[in-house]
Amino acid sequence: MLIEFSFGLIFWMTISFLAVLFILRKFAWKPILDTLHEREQGIEDALNEAKKAREEIATMQAGNEALMREAREEREVLLREAREIRDKEIAAAKDKAKAEADALLARAQEEIRNEKNAAITEMKNQVAELSIQIAERILRDKLADGAAQKALVEKVMADADKHLS
Repeated sequence: MLIEFSFGLIFWMTISFLAVLFILRKFAWKPILDTLHEREQGIEDALNEAKKAREEIATMQAGNEALMREAREEREVLLREAREIRDKEIAAAKDKAKAEADALLARAQEEIRNEKNAAITEMKNQVAELSIQIAERILRDKLADGAAQKALVEKVMADADKHLS
């Protein structure tokens, strides 16, 4: 069985091939090519969106880094202000405590001075009382008789005359 070359067979095979080719082109290739173009466009769009997403992510990362840097700077500023306020409060408390201690010391010194003066005054009063009591006893002993009293009165009168003249 050898295949014989027949012009009619070749003709009809060519016509059948062209008809199948035409039918495939009209009904299959166009939808297949359209689908391929759509898919190609979808892939290209997806790549563009991925590129945009990468750019947005890079932009967001840069923005996040800037925000983090700003947050760090703001934190440093707040910490510095808090330290300054703390130092001021400590200094104010120290100054207040020193002023209170000075005032307390001054009051204590004033009280000591007042107590000392009161004690000295009390002592002077007691000494004066004792002196008066002693003088009174001595005078009683010396002026026990009338002649001594008369002599003392005359002597005091003579001294008074001397002072007046």
